[in-house]
Amino acid sequence: QVQLVESGGGLVQPGGSLRLSCAASGSGFSVIAMGWYRQAPGKQRELVATIIHGNTNYNDSVKGRFIISRDTGKSTVYLQMNSLKPEDTAVYYCNARARVFPGPWRDYWGQGTQVTVSS
Repeated sequence: QVQLVESGGGLVQPGGSLRLSCAASGSGFSVIAMGWYRQAPGKQRELVATIIHGNTNYNDSVKGRFIISRDTGKSTVYLQMNSLKPEDTAVYYCNARARVFPGPWRDYWGQGTQVTVSS
């Protein structure tokens, strides 16, 4: 099993910044991709950003404001969020595509961290 633990959420004013972190842990696992998703009240969960072998992909709504990065040695992914807007308010979930050898690749999810952008 792979566990994902997120941190860094909170309340911030519009225009402010937050940095989310997500650390993967477990035994005998490998991670091929990591990313962040978010879900606002009454809305479906949506992709925010992913990173695969150093290649990044962003939701158009966060391009130029959010930066995803990964420390492969620590199996940790970060999301630097700048110029935050009220519409960024959501629960942010960490995702990892991983496998516990010799099992199959599958998606793992963190418990979610609340990000609230409000004055």
